[in-house]
Amino acid sequence: MVVNRECAMKKGGDIKFWLGIGISLFFMALLFRRIDFHQLATALARVDYRFILLGVLLTFASYFLRAVRWRYLLIHEKPVPLSSLYPATIIGYMANNILPARLGEFVRAYVLARREGFQTPTVFASLVIDRLFDGFTVMLMLLVTLFTLRLPRHMADAGEAVRVGGVVMFLLYAAIVVFLFLLKRQTMRTLTFTGWLLRPFPQSIPDRVIPLLGSFIAGIRLSKRGGHIAALLVSSLLIWTCAVLPVDLTLQGFGIHLPITASMFIMVLLVFAVMVPASPGFIGTYHYACFKGLSAFGLDAATSVSIALVIHGMAFFPVIAAGFYHLWREGISLQALGDASRKEPNEIA
Repeated sequence: MVVNRECAMKKGGDIKFWLGIGISLFFMALLFRRIDFHQLATALARVDYRFILLGVLLTFASYFLRAVRWRYLLIHEKPVPLSSLYPATIIGYMANNILPARLGEFVRAYVLARREGFQTPTVFASLVIDRLFDGFTVMLMLLVTLFTLRLPRHMADAGEAVRVGGVVMFLLYAAIVVFLFLLKRQTMRTLTFTGWLLRPFPQSIPDRVIPLLGSFIAGIRLSKRGGHIAALLVSSLLIWTCAVLPVDLTLQGFGIHLPITASMFIMVLLVFAVMVPASPGFIGTYHYACFKGLSAFGLDAATSVSIALVIHGMAFFPVIAAGFYHLWREGISLQALGDASRKEPNEIA
């Protein structure tokens, strides 16, 4: 039975991997089919890389702030030193760049649980809440951007559609937050209500979902202290500030000066792009989303693709190098990471 499950997981993983490769190749073909490579090389050659270096430093600042936020998500359990949280964060994001299906979250949980001896449900609950803070902050950024940024006339209809989509996504995230709040405060009633909502589905679905929700919510033990909650909110804003500024700095490095809301708009597009199944490192989808966002502001194709390549490179290569360094420091092998990424949450110790 175990062998059958492992075979099924391997087969499913292979299908997702090759599907991701195909999607990446499709978007890369769209990206480069009309590009003049001589113009592309010229655009890359004239970049002021001092701006790029500063962007890389801010990218690592965002990872450090993620470790700070993670500390406050876990502080009700015990104060975890940043010397444990920061390496786990970097290794997790490195794994997201080299492993398919965003398996870096499993790796991140594994590294911290291994070092600090946490119970697995607690670690995963903190990471789910971590992602909810990200999603809510991105939705706020999307709304601020779309209602303040003036898109070109030819994108007026598309801009209106994205505004509606942004409001819907924001309300969806708000509903998820309310659901989790009720699940924590009124666990049995909320689980009963969820079971009622799932009645039209096969019984196997509520039989699996209800225990998972119960286990998940039991792992959430957020601090109720005002200072800790404020730290979570402030760190979330600073994380995304440090994520947006490298985009703006890259534009400046190319001699392009657009309002900061343009960089926010591009960052939101990139967030949506990495949700699309693709090869490890989000190759293709990431570049194409960045290219389309830049093209909306009248940039030529060669310059847009050059900027997309540089922005991706800033987020890709430095964190991989840093991740391998921390793997070496922690004494963790790539084989161990691969094994951890294939396990289910309740199997990671």
